[in-house]
This record gives sequence, C-alpha cells and structure tokens, in this order.
Amino acid sequence: MPKHVTVDSFKADVLESTKPVLVDFWAEWCGPCRMVSPILDEIGAEYADKLEIVKVNVDEEPHLAAEYQITGIPAMKVFQNGKIVREMVGAKPKPALLADLEGLI
Repeated sequence: MPKHVTVDSFKADVLESTKPVLVDFWAEWCGPCRMVSPILDEIGAEYADKLEIVKVNVDEEPHLAAEYQITGIPAMKVFQNGKIVREMVGAKPKPALLADLEGLI
C-alpha cells in the first residue's frame, strides 16, 4: 500500500528521495482516482526497486495541491532529484501508465 504523504513529510519522502517518486494526487470522492489506484499499487510492487509511489489527498493537503498546480485529478507527477520530470493527468490503463514511465523504470 502506498505511503500517504503530507505537507510535513513531502520534502523527506519526495524531494529528498534517492529514487524517482510518483506522487498520486487524489481524493476520496474521485471515481477515476479509485480506478487508477490499484494499477499504481501493482506498478509500485513490480518496480519497487526503481520507483517509489506515494499518495497525496488533495482535500487533506490543499497547500500541496496548490503548490503543484493540481487542477484535475487523478494527477500524477514524477519527481527525480527534487524536480518534476513527468506529469500525467487522468485515469489510464496500466500499459499507458507504463509507457508514460518509460525511461524511469
């Protein structure tokens, strides 16, 4: 199960991570978020040595959502060395997400 990140843990968990981190910005009420969540869990398990997957609940962490300009969810941003290197918006099937992550995993 992916770790839930807060404004307090974001720097340590995401920006200072030694491997790429996919941040899933989501909300409880978001249907597409619930669709993509098990796919991200699978990818996280399969590529655990290369990629960390964490979740940010935009309702509980509005400051992070605003800071990273989240206007629609699910939104996924991949951070590497503290910088955003990939951005994906919307629920996608696993092959599409893996294609988006190509070169990182």
